[in-house]
Amino acid sequence: MDYSYWKRQTLDAPLFPDIEWGKPEQKSLSGKLGIIGGNQLGFAGVAEAYGVALGTGAGHIRVLLPDVLKKTIPPAITDAVYAPTNPSGSLSKDAIAEMNALGEWANSILMIGDAGRSGETAVVYEQFIQKYTGQLILTRDAIDLVKNGSEMLVERPNTVLIASFAQLQKLFQSVYYPKVLTFSMQLTNLIEAVHKFTITYPVTLVVLHKDHLIVASNGEVTSQVWNNPMLIWRGSVAAKAAAYWLWTPSKPLEAITSSILS
Repeated sequence: MDYSYWKRQTLDAPLFPDIEWGKPEQKSLSGKLGIIGGNQLGFAGVAEAYGVALGTGAGHIRVLLPDVLKKTIPPAITDAVYAPTNPSGSLSKDAIAEMNALGEWANSILMIGDAGRSGETAVVYEQFIQKYTGQLILTRDAIDLVKNGSEMLVERPNTVLIASFAQLQKLFQSVYYPKVLTFSMQLTNLIEAVHKFTITYPVTLVVLHKDHLIVASNGEVTSQVWNNPMLIWRGSVAAKAAAYWLWTPSKPLEAITSSILS
């Protein structure tokens, strides 16, 4: 089997060292990141992503949260914007104006999750994604929230999904992709599947399987041994990926692969 499209990265041998060396030293050149997430019961993912993206080198960051959280957000998050909340404590349909304004300001939007399960929030997320044309990263339960818009997500350029294996399974099913993913499948079989999927669709995929973190974009695939899944589920991996992609916008595969080593 020819796996010429697959490159393996190790801690001692980064695949794309130029990405790290090309990191801008000035904030003005490091891009603007908007983070959307949170509901009245939780904003841990938002707080983690803000801190990690800031520490990784994102130039400017704004966070959009439901206004029900105004009194509970820590002072460390200095650039918070608030939008209308629905009765379930997450963003309401009236939040679309604030979301669109953030999209116009930012070079990249990270939908970090903790979004709740409100159908109204799902609709406003999908409305925003349809209109927004910049770089977009979705992870954690933000992917579940917009599952009815799977076709829109995979066909959208400049889109990165940092998904669990179960989420990737559902994504393949929901767009009727003719390949069944199973938890027991060999790593090489999944590598081949995401290789072909990202030739078919312009989306970039990041997924953990059998202790390997896999990045696939435009038919190219990288992998690295990965033993800390909690960094993915907390949103740290997505925040680093967002920061690196900000200063390497034309190279999502290289940027995200490099961010995993940092």
